[in-house]
Amino acid sequence: MIQLGTSTRGALSRERDVREAYAAHAGELYGFAVRSLGDAGLAEEAVQETFVRAWRAGERFDPKIGSLRTWLFAILRNVVIDLGRARAVRPGVAEGGVEPSVEPLEEALVAWQVEEAMRRIGEDHRRVLVETYYRGRPYAEVAAELGVPEGTVKSRVYYGLRALRVVLEEMGYED
Repeated sequence: MIQLGTSTRGALSRERDVREAYAAHAGELYGFAVRSLGDAGLAEEAVQETFVRAWRAGERFDPKIGSLRTWLFAILRNVVIDLGRARAVRPGVAEGGVEPSVEPLEEALVAWQVEEAMRRIGEDHRRVLVETYYRGRPYAEVAAELGVPEGTVKSRVYYGLRALRVVLEEMGYED
């Protein structure tokens, strides 16, 4: 992880920090932009606009809320949506008249945000969510494995989902 700036906030306020962030993340951002937009030129524009916006809003970056990578991908998501909307009002820009979907990028961003949020909730809640929600195991089976009553597993799922929602909201995720 890149150590940017000297404080936790405003880490992208210096040009050097933006350059370091660009060197570390531009390639990955570009790859997703190409897949989302289906156009290399627009993808380059999206990445450039992402870093311009990140630099302008650098004081709002807070590593306590999320990683720089997650924050940059959230900005890129908005840029891709903006470019997609702009392109939609200019018919014929996309080859063959077919507009590429933004969904793969959105799905990847949501997955990263959920993964980061899962790291931030308690171990007991995380474990029951993984076992019941992601792996689809029955509550009774998970309860037997953990040696706790089934009601405890249900309670942990309920409160785990609430904690996950709070963390995602703190990270800026909007559903």
